[in-house]
Amino acid sequence: MATNAANWNPGKITDKYPGVPYEEKLRLFAEVKADARYEDYLYGCYECGICVSACPSARFYDYSPRVIAQTMAREDVNRMYEILVEDIWNCAQCFSCVRCPRQNSPGGLVTLIREIAVRNGIKETRDVLQGYSRVIYKVMLKGNQVSPDMLQPDFFPDWGPWVRSFQGNMNLWRQAIPVDSLRGVTDAAWKTDDQTLRELYTIWFETGNIDLIAEIDEGLYELLLDVMEEALEDWA
Repeated sequence: MATNAANWNPGKITDKYPGVPYEEKLRLFAEVKADARYEDYLYGCYECGICVSACPSARFYDYSPRVIAQTMAREDVNRMYEILVEDIWNCAQCFSCVRCPRQNSPGGLVTLIREIAVRNGIKETRDVLQGYSRVIYKVMLKGNQVSPDMLQPDFFPDWGPWVRSFQGNMNLWRQAIPVDSLRGVTDAAWKTDDQTLRELYTIWFETGNIDLIAEIDEGLYELLLDVMEEALEDWA
């Protein structure tokens, strides 16, 4: 049976982040739980471990989707904050964990916690996503993904030696995938048509995703805002 978070006694639990008031952690927990998707993602954990055995991230990181489900089911506020700070960006969002016999979705819970972390400007989340600013720019403004020139060791140190090897063969990749320059950032071999971009820009605005970028990188937010608003006005 889940314990009511509001009545939980934080003094009985090891707190790795005592500098963060328990009331703030409880507020963040409540935000996650208030999401309309929450009840569809969590039904209760058998602790069978099937989600862990299917999880690719669990093979390479100190990460467990079962701990995600257990923490939320037990309403362990302090542990949830640890997950928010330390674990959520280790999830590959592959949703292999949905094979849970109780129909839990730890990956779905991670999605909710990530959104809360971004919306609240959590420092650790800002730090993690800083290296992905150019990827966000590429996807949101161009409608396509990472181009070869963006794969640099300094941008993605957590990707390991593969990126350095890739960057060392950049001339070969440029021959294989012709790129041109557009607004100072290399484009991939394809270009998204204007109608698709117009729809994407509208989606970013209407869903509030553009506002979330401001919590991660204010400079990137201003750039996206200027370009998108100008483009939408030109297309009107």
